[in-house]
Amino acid sequence: MSPANRGSDRARMRQGRIVALVIAGGGMLAILAPWLVQTLGLQARFEFLFYLASLGAFVWALIVALRMRRGGANNQG
Repeated sequence: MSPANRGSDRARMRQGRIVALVIAGGGMLAILAPWLVQTLGLQARFEFLFYLASLGAFVWALIVALRMRRGGANNQG
């Protein structure tokens, strides 16, 4: 394995970890949204805002994961 391939593999693994953390964070935000709104005494519209942020995180992660997969298929031949 050449040093260039090792560097690109490390970059892909790092990007994969970031995607996983964003998915986990978005899921936790969606689960905790009602509790956060009630505990902090916020209006109900903020719960919807938390859900939209969570959805945005999921969409971002899906796009990045698909780009990673397409890039990996190109590199393997």
